[in-house]
Amino acid sequence: MSTFHVELKKVVDDSYDIEVGFELEQKLIQDIQNGLVGNIRKFAVITDSTVKDLYAARILRRLTEEGYQAELFVFQAGETQKTRKTKEEIEDAMLEKGFRRDCCIIAVGGGVVTDLAGFVAGTFGRGVPFINYATTLLSAADASVGGKTAVDTPLATNLIGLFNQPEKVYLDIATWNTLPRRQISSGLAETIKHACLASRVFFDYLDAHMEDIFANDRQACEYIAEENCRIKYKVVMKDEREAGLREILNLGHTVGRAIETVSDYRLLHGEAVSIGLVAQIRLAQKLGYVDEDAVQALISLLRKAELPVSIPDYIDRDALVKKLYTDKKVRDGRLRFVVQKQIGEVVEFEPGVFATPIEESVAREIIEAI
Repeated sequence: MSTFHVELKKVVDDSYDIEVGFELEQKLIQDIQNGLVGNIRKFAVITDSTVKDLYAARILRRLTEEGYQAELFVFQAGETQKTRKTKEEIEDAMLEKGFRRDCCIIAVGGGVVTDLAGFVAGTFGRGVPFINYATTLLSAADASVGGKTAVDTPLATNLIGLFNQPEKVYLDIATWNTLPRRQISSGLAETIKHACLASRVFFDYLDAHMEDIFANDRQACEYIAEENCRIKYKVVMKDEREAGLREILNLGHTVGRAIETVSDYRLLHGEAVSIGLVAQIRLAQKLGYVDEDAVQALISLLRKAELPVSIPDYIDRDALVKKLYTDKKVRDGRLRFVVQKQIGEVVEFEPGVFATPIEESVAREIIEAI
């Protein structure tokens, strides 16, 4: 018997830039020409049926006009399409078009597109570079920093995936002009979540400038895009792989993701997270970490963002409680929640531990109350 030790220590620099601005398509092309992805000349532009004609086709045209080889890969829009089957269909289409390891993926769209395309990039040819061109407030708030990529399963959201960092992210705020008001509201849920866990100043800014955001005011939108990036970056740089601190970014998501799934995606992600935020702050109040003023301040801000603050009647409460156990924070069969401490901070239950076990009976009580 013998043992052969394979030593593969290495240092990886996954740093990248996030460009925040308006009408960034030409900047994307210029960056590619200036070596953003090296000498790659072949690009797979992945998008959905909604974004295809709005932005992705234009980016494809600009690439081909500059002499690059590029193909468009489109799937039907919607969270229900973020599946292993869709991933497989895109991969097969790329292979059929002759794509191999010498390519780069450009994801153009919202969080569903960037999640799915980033996952494809992480596994296609054992890994190819990718670029995110985010076209929604939700993707700007949630998908721009961190490198989480995944698909959903019938059991729960985002259970199959990997950490995969892009070469660069473009947050094109001009694209928010084409978003329905409901989609702006959905993106605001993740934005409000960031304020709840990290900044009372940001929370108050959102409260004071909500209509400016809905009106796509340039200064307000740039500010919230940059603040979302700043807050999430400060967490991710300390805990890229979610060993502890990064769990705070799941504030409101234990109940939120469960509601999203049990609703059969009738609720948008942000709408489900909004209800999850109400659930966690009610839990925080029960545990003595927030007062009624903080609870009402959050509920008021969510309503101002035109987000739901109670569980719809069509959702089965027993099914919802059962679905909580599919959350990634569950340990040894026990539910665990991240909770906030007043507004702008989360509870650190012990050094490096930001989620606490909660009995099912307590979770059920909170769910029944909202």
